[in-house]
Amino acid sequence: MTAEVSKGLTRAIELYQDRSSRARELRAEGKKVIGYLCIYPVLEMMTALDIVPYRIFGDLREPVTEADAYMPAVNCPFLRSCLDIGLKGKYDLLDGVVTSHICDVGSTLSSIWIYAIKPPFSHHIDMPHTLHETALTQEKGLLEDYRKALEEFAGKKMTAEALKAAIRTHNEQRALVRELYELKKPDPPLISGSETIQVIKAIESIPVDEGNHLLREVISEVKERSNGPQKKSARLLVWGSIIDDTAMMEMIEGLDANVVMDDTCVGSRPYFEDVELTDDPLDGLAYHYLADIKCSRTFRVNNYMDVRKDYMKDLEIRFSYLKDYADDWKADGVIMESVRYCDTHGYDVPGVRDYLDNVGLPSIYLEHDYTEGALAPLRTRVQGFLEIIS
Repeated sequence: MTAEVSKGLTRAIELYQDRSSRARELRAEGKKVIGYLCIYPVLEMMTALDIVPYRIFGDLREPVTEADAYMPAVNCPFLRSCLDIGLKGKYDLLDGVVTSHICDVGSTLSSIWIYAIKPPFSHHIDMPHTLHETALTQEKGLLEDYRKALEEFAGKKMTAEALKAAIRTHNEQRALVRELYELKKPDPPLISGSETIQVIKAIESIPVDEGNHLLREVISEVKERSNGPQKKSARLLVWGSIIDDTAMMEMIEGLDANVVMDDTCVGSRPYFEDVELTDDPLDGLAYHYLADIKCSRTFRVNNYMDVRKDYMKDLEIRFSYLKDYADDWKADGVIMESVRYCDTHGYDVPGVRDYLDNVGLPSIYLEHDYTEGALAPLRTRVQGFLEIIS
């Protein structure tokens, strides 16, 4: 007798707690599974070749022991954790890995992963960090190289029709995630920040069509349930680097606050803009992954000469979407967070703080070393912040 498959939030939690289970099943069925680091390896191109994208995460509950031989402790603790887990064989389910130039340390990790773990297939997208026209041309050229590498790995051609179909399916997922976030607008929100992380991490562990099915189940369940989050004194927006574990959200929401919106990469960031269906699909993909995704790794000013004399104009161009989020989700304040040694987000913190101050949004900055123990002292700081804004 076949065991009944869980649905909705229960299924999302199961996948969150045991991410590799479904991927291992798919491999046993003959599917190819490729791991990807961060949100910039273009998932649509894997899907177009019937390859399952599987996001690589660290584990803040797992002590780093093996990665010390390859990366010093003054490097990003999240990336060190990813490498550590890989060195311990916990990513042995992968048929390959795709990385991108998310930052200098991330680019270095790509080389170390290839050298030390020796995946059967690997590819690195050395994407630019600006939005100039030449950068978009360069990004498209890099995606052409990426396509050739994937085709050689898969043993078949990636047709424009298959790629456009994959873009539509991934855009459908983006629309469903945005629908999920709409359920966070009421007071109290219908789904918590912790549950949101579980759902996003779950869909980044399974094929996109299965993820879309899961999202529909979650949205339906959340709309109908009566035991969702309770009303609290503060509604918060969280901005920053990766939060791939519920521990921080549970710490915040264990106080008198609901996290109703986020701008993080295991949250809204990869899903709030669709890929445009262009005649050559690589044009739309290049623009989306370089320009649409709002991450600190990409410098977002198109004409630096026009804004370098006007600091607030620069901040408005780069961060005004945060005010839109705060207005639409009625956030009372912003928690900026970053893992230690994350230069890309750390360098943006002063600018984000100045912008938030200028538009009247109170904020606090939390830095941590990507361990569960690091969250305890942050709880007192968040509690103090909530007392100020409530």
